[in-house]
Amino acid sequence: MSSSLMVDFIISLDGYASAEGWPGFWGMEGPEYLAWLDGDAEKQHTSLMGATTYRLMSGFAREMPDDPGFAWLTEMPKVVFSSTLRPPLSWANTELVQGDAVPAVRDMKRDGTRPLRTLGSLSLSRSLLEAGLVDRFRVVVFPVITGATGKERIFDAYPDVTLDLVESRTFDGRLQLLEYVPTIVDGPPSAGDRGES
Repeated sequence: MSSSLMVDFIISLDGYASAEGWPGFWGMEGPEYLAWLDGDAEKQHTSLMGATTYRLMSGFAREMPDDPGFAWLTEMPKVVFSSTLRPPLSWANTELVQGDAVPAVRDMKRDGTRPLRTLGSLSLSRSLLEAGLVDRFRVVVFPVITGATGKERIFDAYPDVTLDLVESRTFDGRLQLLEYVPTIVDGPPSAGDRGES
């Protein structure tokens, strides 16, 4: 049996991961979305992350140990890919992989039974997609444009990718979940592919 891998992002409408001066979730998380995040189906996986995300999230978990969101993340199995961090890592249930993430995740997919999901980690997610390891690509789109304050443009330096929609959902009347099967495009489409003659 093999494991599936999902790249999972929350984004502004213009494709940023966060924005200067805005609160988490751009201040737009509602009860329906938070209940979905707290559901069992969203917790039954192993989280994959890079060093920057690890430092950020483990710091939040240390500062807010009683926060339900960080409490379940602490309990969840986590794998961090980094050449700069050194073992042992202080965050519970976290394994450090210091080598190349692509072959390590390929082995995890082949040998594991628990689904894998990225947590933030833009460059890690991009490298796994480029390697053809991503089975699902999911975004939750928040209805904000942060052209002046946006940080971390998610899709810069990505290859061309086609996305087949397999699930969609609206939370709280404003947040849009879109889940896709990604396929990397080998070169631009020809005129025939666009229905031109």
